[in-house]
Amino acid sequence: MSNESTQANSLLPANIAALAAYSSAKSEKLSGTTWLNANESPYAKTIQLSVEDLNRYPDPQPQLVIDRYAAYAELESENVLMTRGADEGIELLVRTYCESAKDSIALFLPTYGMYKVTADTHNVAINALTQALLLNGSVDEIVDAVGSSKLVFICNPNNPTGSLTPLDKVTAIATALADKALVIVDEAYIEFCPEQSATKLINQFSNVVVLRTLSKAFALAGLRTGFTLAQAATLAPIRKVIAPYPVSGVVASIAAQAIAPDAITSMRRQVIILNALKAKLIQWLSESPAVLKILTGEGNFVTLKLADKNYFKIALEQGLVMRAFTLYGENDWLRISIGSEQELKQVKIWLDGLALPTASAISAQQEVS
Repeated sequence: MSNESTQANSLLPANIAALAAYSSAKSEKLSGTTWLNANESPYAKTIQLSVEDLNRYPDPQPQLVIDRYAAYAELESENVLMTRGADEGIELLVRTYCESAKDSIALFLPTYGMYKVTADTHNVAINALTQALLLNGSVDEIVDAVGSSKLVFICNPNNPTGSLTPLDKVTAIATALADKALVIVDEAYIEFCPEQSATKLINQFSNVVVLRTLSKAFALAGLRTGFTLAQAATLAPIRKVIAPYPVSGVVASIAAQAIAPDAITSMRRQVIILNALKAKLIQWLSESPAVLKILTGEGNFVTLKLADKNYFKIALEQGLVMRAFTLYGENDWLRISIGSEQELKQVKIWLDGLALPTASAISAQQEVS
């Protein structure tokens, strides 16, 4: 390590020096031709764009986008804060509501990794609970386990398991934690099961916050646009903390088009198609001897346990890129995003190939006979 690097590292706070950065699907630098690893939509959008006013600072919270998203979420505009992806919403909540080296956040593992990374960045402790507790435990057991944690993150549907916490249970948890903690419901995948949204709780509970994104069903992962939804009083301190110009004019223009009424209708049609393709994929997986277990759940992905982790390498050799996971202490799990029909056919080809006897197995059988 160079002298300059040593000097720079000596300036780092201990929590940052020890930080393990979040490894996103795209950070793995894999190569392939069929990409089903990042829960992206297979549908590309056509956007009308003008860039004539880039010499001016943008509206910090573009009113047309805010109004349209409020209408979509059946809320008031004062309940909506636009952010750079839902990830910025996570960061703002931790930075605003948690005191460094004092507070903790509760999360239910396995779940989305950015909750932990964000807390570690701000020197906020992790109260690591389990999905089993969230799904099967009583509300009293959950609240006891949450303890004094300031924020409680519920990814719903959960990534990467797809499990869904019923809305009545979220309601009961929020009721029990009133004046004690914020219950943050991350609804990145809620468009695939919209009837389960917690947005309807916002008017009832000042401690309920909902995170949303345009990256999944809205097919704008490259735009990095999200929304934090809550009562106005809950958002007020976050508005003090957020950067002065968090949303570029170009992003605002694209987002406004993406959540126009006709675009929302188109998104919902696409969700119907993707949910049907997911059902077909689950059928293929259930019929394959290469798959030991399937976590069906909700969302535009399926997570499964492979009979042999080397099957993932075979997929990569075929140009098929999916997301390998270590879950429950085992490194033979795989998450498959729901792509187009043509993309999923590549998964079927891979699965069918795994069901065939290998050349070495055939050779061994011939020697025996």
